[in-house]
Amino acid sequence: MNPQALVIRGGTVVNADREQRADVLCIDGRIAAVGEQAMAQAPAHAQVLDAGGQYVLPGGIDPHTHMQLPFMGTVTADDFFTGTAAALAGGTTSIIDFVIPDPQEPLLDAYRKWRGWAEKAAADYSFHVAITWWSEQVHADMGTLVQQEGVNSFKHFMAYKNAIMCDDETLVNSFRRALELGAMPTVHAENGELVYLLQQEVTKMGITGPEGHPLARPPMVEAEAANRAIAIADVLGVPIYVVHVSCMEAAEAIARARARGQRVYGEVLAGHLLIDDSVYRDPDFARAAAYVMSPPFRPKGHQEALWRGLQSGQLHTTATDHCTFCAGQKAMGRANFAQIPNGTGGVEERMAVLWDAGVNSGRLTPSEFVAITSANAAKLFNIYPRKGFVGEGADADLVLWDPEGSKTLSAATQHSKGDFNIFEGRSVRGIPSHTISQGQVVYAQGQLQVQAGRGRYIRRPAFGAQFQAAHKRSQALAPSPVQRS
Repeated sequence: MNPQALVIRGGTVVNADREQRADVLCIDGRIAAVGEQAMAQAPAHAQVLDAGGQYVLPGGIDPHTHMQLPFMGTVTADDFFTGTAAALAGGTTSIIDFVIPDPQEPLLDAYRKWRGWAEKAAADYSFHVAITWWSEQVHADMGTLVQQEGVNSFKHFMAYKNAIMCDDETLVNSFRRALELGAMPTVHAENGELVYLLQQEVTKMGITGPEGHPLARPPMVEAEAANRAIAIADVLGVPIYVVHVSCMEAAEAIARARARGQRVYGEVLAGHLLIDDSVYRDPDFARAAAYVMSPPFRPKGHQEALWRGLQSGQLHTTATDHCTFCAGQKAMGRANFAQIPNGTGGVEERMAVLWDAGVNSGRLTPSEFVAITSANAAKLFNIYPRKGFVGEGADADLVLWDPEGSKTLSAATQHSKGDFNIFEGRSVRGIPSHTISQGQVVYAQGQLQVQAGRGRYIRRPAFGAQFQAAHKRSQALAPSPVQRS
């Protein structure tokens, strides 16, 4: 049987460190050659794609999605098939989703449940596992997940009181265990106690609609939690990754810590870069509620701070927090904004809106775009250069990017099963013409050709020497015990 082969001819290959005119040969799901040798080594039966006038980019990695998530009494509209299919249509070829155990639920039980749900995925996927409670069993399960299941990151919700919120004791115990195992702690940084209090206070003021959502979650609520998590990580000597940084105060906390030499990494959502809090004041409940997510969209001034964070390298990855709820589900909170299921879509739109607002505006170069949409996530979660790189031996997950192609984003044309698009009506220039997953064309000129179950679970190895060095450094800097006479 002939090996599956694909040649991409005439494009400009863009990696995070450089761009070059080069052909790319893919054989049996891997990149076999880049450059002059690609055509020379191509089998006679190889499929050929003309990429003239286009960029050839690594497939996007969305490091923050929630497919088929049970949350706030309902389940997201997109499951692992429809969500990953939408991702592929937008040029994202891998996602990192979240296993979120219920309090007292064994981590391994929850992990196996999510793995079962994800078997229908059309694109490659991996998992962060949330720590929602603490016990010796959790301690042991973390070890099994890292050492046997290829999980190298653990999520900590500092919000959602009376549900999945971590207290400081759990943060300390989990961070220490992550350091021992060579895993990355990640945090949803919002002070859950303050959010819970402010939700009640805002409601007492008679504000019950979506406009109350950002009032109950002001920027300092996020900044306090970010500072606290960073301080705990600093004392313990463990790197930390802050998800969906939405405000300048949290971005500044990360920048200050990095200036001290601390290993702190920040993620930004495409929506927070482009959408402001005026959406919550829409008089139409359904439209305003569709934007309810946490942290909320912020006043416009915060957007510039986030862009500067990406440009300066103080913020590192872009994601979507893709978590789709339809209008009927959002209506659960019609009488109380705190009951509106939190979540928006965007996994299909992320690459295009970031190119349009970032590269077309001059904020980002094409290589910087690759860094924040794939390469940095691959490096931070230890799957580089298998992912996030166009080079020999890497997975053949690629996007042919047409910088002059354009489209208008809309719920009417999206592939997500959500019934609302947070970028509705936005016209973008720069879109994928083709998406290649595992060496096969799965999206071509608007036509999606995906197969349920074709996505693979991607194991992510534990980190090694860098974690050990950080731990030794923290121990060396620890104050000596007081000597008493």
